[in-house]
Amino acid sequence: MIRLLRELQARLRAAGLPEGEALDLLAKASRLSRKDLLLRLAQPPPPGTAERALALLEKRLTGYPLQYLLGEVEFFGLPLKVAEGVLIPRPETEGLVELSLSLPLPERPRLLDVGTGTGAIALALKKHLPEAQVWATDTDPKALALARENASRLGLEVTFLQAPLTGGVKDLDLIVSNPPYLPEAYRTQAPQELAFESPQALYAGREGLDVARPLAEEAAEALRPGGFLLLELAPENVGLLAEELKASGWADVEVLRDLLGRDRYLRARRPPQELEGKKGPFRGP
Repeated sequence: MIRLLRELQARLRAAGLPEGEALDLLAKASRLSRKDLLLRLAQPPPPGTAERALALLEKRLTGYPLQYLLGEVEFFGLPLKVAEGVLIPRPETEGLVELSLSLPLPERPRLLDVGTGTGAIALALKKHLPEAQVWATDTDPKALALARENASRLGLEVTFLQAPLTGGVKDLDLIVSNPPYLPEAYRTQAPQELAFESPQALYAGREGLDVARPLAEEAAEALRPGGFLLLELAPENVGLLAEELKASGWADVEVLRDLLGRDRYLRARRPPQELEGKKGPFRGP
């Protein structure tokens, strides 16, 4: 199999793609785990492996995402099934989970993941906060079916709702979301792989805030006093929304950076006591 692996590596390298993907493609084609594949590289490939591997390679060379070819991605230590048209969980979003877990939440928190996609955030939070009551919303029935399948496979209990934004869930301690946040102008220069994902999960108007803004407005009513809003956004627009939330009365508004040092996350808190005379959603009586 080593000869086949080298052929895959060479063709990926020639196309400007990471040659490390060759091992993933060969493992998928040979129906072996990566560990077993490495142990058997000196052996002849199982019947049909070469044909399957080359077919996978040809599709990958068209820009088709590797994660869709493999059918699975690891997110925060959880194996999640992925499918074309549903947003692929990104490493940056693992940072959103880490930030969520660092918050001073109550012992049995009520959490909501908005725009759940594969269920990645909701399932990771439920895994690490087993006493939490977790909801997740999405408007895409295909995404919800996939999220429910992932929850079932992992044995994690999350309530999934086909609904926009907060879905009417109230009295929450945390609303977390990786909403669509790319400005529409980015569509013409986006990497080829993005063409295979749902545009509704990627793009959000001229500034990239057409979902995050109304979500923040609903969150002002859905959170308990002192509850947290935590969003993943683009470096180009996260600061803009942060300033808007400060002006509308949110407390402890902060922009946080991802592992590459880019402004990426927005953390804000509903004031423990709403302030009289404040503009925005936290007006006094």
